[in-house]
Amino acid sequence: MPVAHLLLDFGSVVGLSLFEDLAAIERAFGLPSGSLDWTGPLAHGDDPLWRTMQAGGITERDYWRRRAAELGARVGRPLDVVGMIRAARQHDPDGCVRPEARALIDAARAAGRRVGLLTNELVLFYGEDLARRLRVLDAFDTIVDGTWTRILKPDPRAYRMACVALDAAPADVVFVDDQRRNVDGALACGLQAIHLDVNRPRAAFDEAARRLGLPQPAAPTEPR
Repeated sequence: MPVAHLLLDFGSVVGLSLFEDLAAIERAFGLPSGSLDWTGPLAHGDDPLWRTMQAGGITERDYWRRRAAELGARVGRPLDVVGMIRAARQHDPDGCVRPEARALIDAARAAGRRVGLLTNELVLFYGEDLARRLRVLDAFDTIVDGTWTRILKPDPRAYRMACVALDAAPADVVFVDDQRRNVDGALACGLQAIHLDVNRPRAAFDEAARRLGLPQPAAPTEPR
């Protein structure tokens, strides 16, 4: 029987990861193409700081704070994560939205499914002004953001809050996240969770559509 509702992470799921969008950051700060070597989980690179984060040595928030500070030192001014993302995405906030994600959201809503967002730091990273300009957020029935709740995935309470907001039992929710620990946390709470690999994101959206009993959404062919 198809799952009833859809729950998505934002960063790297609904929106492109910053690793996939480094060119926009370089342009925003007047850096030559290829200046930034942050590759995170991308298969073509090696990122020791990301590996430290994955091993639990630092948090994901710490990772991005350090990257923003490094960029600030490079361009000669203090810089935080909000300032970095605002500079890169302020002219077209929805330009970072994955077409596959938008197609799945639209298909789920057209089929009468509720669609929720469960994110650890949307407003923390984007800032309130830029987040308000993200038109894609209007497509969500519910939004649970750890910026405000201060409860972060994979804390079980985060998933419970998201399910309550959707008015759905965990087993009736398919959840997509790019962090393995968050997928594992969701599975432990009874959600049908899918890991999104940023090297082949289409696979996660296809699987989510299958579990929702929806047609496979049309989207760009991988690789990007």
